[in-house]
Amino acid sequence: MNNMFELATRNKMRFPFKGQISVEDLWDLSLEDLDTVFKKLNKDAAQTKEESLLATKVKQDTVLDTQIEIVKYIFAVKMAERTARLEAAKRNEQKQKIMAVMATKQEHELQNKSIEELQKMLDEII
Repeated sequence: MNNMFELATRNKMRFPFKGQISVEDLWDLSLEDLDTVFKKLNKDAAQTKEESLLATKVKQDTVLDTQIEIVKYIFAVKMAERTARLEAAKRNEQKQKIMAVMATKQEHELQNKSIEELQKMLDEII
């Protein structure tokens, strides 16, 4: 993994998106934009990988493979972050609902107390 990013930064890899962008710029792209970059790289890889009896990889093949893996990695990280944010929002919404119900029940319980009980509670506060 680290070798992948080291290779990309040492070789100043650029990715096809509205011209050329760097590895760092990939982190700023949306998931949809990353998918666009991924599709372009896959298309380029398919064009360069012709059937051959020689098992040697051309440098361009290695670069494309590395670029594809980098985009896939960044996509996976961003997708996991999006999922975590959605789950956190869902938990927060549930927490707010529970707190609202608790407040309503406490209010109802307080309203059902007698005058004497309320006076006693008030005296304890003062």
